Amino acid sequence: MRPSRRGAAVAAAFGIGLMALAPIAQGASPVMPSAATAASAATAASAATAASAAMATPSAATALSAATALSAARSPHTRDRVIVTTKQPATRERATRERATRERATRKPAVRKLKAAAGTRHIGTLKPGRARKIREYVALGDSWSADTMFIDVNGLPDATHAPLDCFQSPVNYPKLLARELKVRRFRDATCGSATTVHFTQPQRLPLGGTNPPQFDRLTKRTDLVTIGIGGNDAGIASAAFDCLSVLPFNLPGIEALPTLPDLPIPLLGQKLPLGSCQPYFTKGGVDRLQVAIDASLPKLVRAVRQVKKRSPRARILLVNYLNAVPARGCWPLVPITDTDMAYLHKAFLRLNAMVAKAARRTKVELADTFTPTVGHDICQPPNKRYAEALGVTINDLGVVVPAHPNAAGARAQFRAVLAQVQRGR
Repeated sequence: MRPSRRGAAVAAAFGIGLMALAPIAQGASPVMPSAATAASAATAASAATAASAAMATPSAATALSAATALSAARSPHTRDRVIVTTKQPATRERATRERATRERATRKPAVRKLKAAAGTRHIGTLKPGRARKIREYVALGDSWSADTMFIDVNGLPDATHAPLDCFQSPVNYPKLLARELKVRRFRDATCGSATTVHFTQPQRLPLGGTNPPQFDRLTKRTDLVTIGIGGNDAGIASAAFDCLSVLPFNLPGIEALPTLPDLPIPLLGQKLPLGSCQPYFTKGGVDRLQVAIDASLPKLVRAVRQVKKRSPRARILLVNYLNAVPARGCWPLVPITDTDMAYLHKAFLRLNAMVAKAARRTKVELADTFTPTVGHDICQPPNKRYAEALGVTINDLGVVVPAHPNAAGARAQFRAVLAQVQRGR
């Protein structure tokens, strides 16, 4: 098809108009086009006509003619250029769409691999830079997570998340951690004397309060859970009170004496404070503490698995017990004989080994508070120890529950747990 003469005339007029408007765009006053300018426009129109003909009849001669016309149209005396519209933009868009499709196809296998590695039901330790912001944190556990106290410079026990007679410290490690992480939703279910039974059942407390089942605080949205439990299941806390002695040595036959009734708040053991707790717990050739620790393992494993079901997106940290029990005694500072302290120390190590085994078996993280607190046991000077044998403390001056962490110990626990959380960032 040949281009019409009308099209050529329109092109010429359009070119003349552009040249007339060009000075206005550059800030000059409009002038009428001269004869030379009109000739240039006519040349441009001829170029457009030739280019149109070249596209309409794709022969070599026509293409050469169009190229010659376009070259002639590029006059050195004007800033205007003749633009020939082709289908190049559409081709560019199609190429862009095809490139995006290829990129999406390349990304999908990589995303599938990441999901398979992380798991869809549980998020374990994440690589640096990959951790999401924690929005809902729930703390579960016993008195060593509640960091139980009676009174100190921070006030009375905190009843914000649990009854007053759970004796939660206002500065226990879960609260410090929630504050540091700027968690939006935080629930602290920890309570003195709690066992794994109280994860699913209410706990009756010594002053008449009731702590609801600790698992009631978990939701599908929970994305961080710390669990510090097992010591009461194994009977380690009460065993420490059974080892108290008013004498620096053990008396034979003490294990045969009748036991005392349980107190609502552990201040004394079940036997008279005359030491010899190792013979008492190993009577008949069976170590009752070891048996109780072994029996606590399946309870802890079952509890962790239940947490996974209730909060499938949660990152779970099992928190072990800080180093409060030395390998050797310091009577009368702590009224326990060397023999009994060594026995308690070994039992304490076995308890933490059980917690670590539960973490491995359930494939959750272990937050180690024991290792960084070595050298801060109950036999250390008052300003250095992280736990109190008799309750009175100068660390945030006050009275904590005997044989439990003080405020300095709570801060040490916080640092250890925070370090583990940050390893996933």
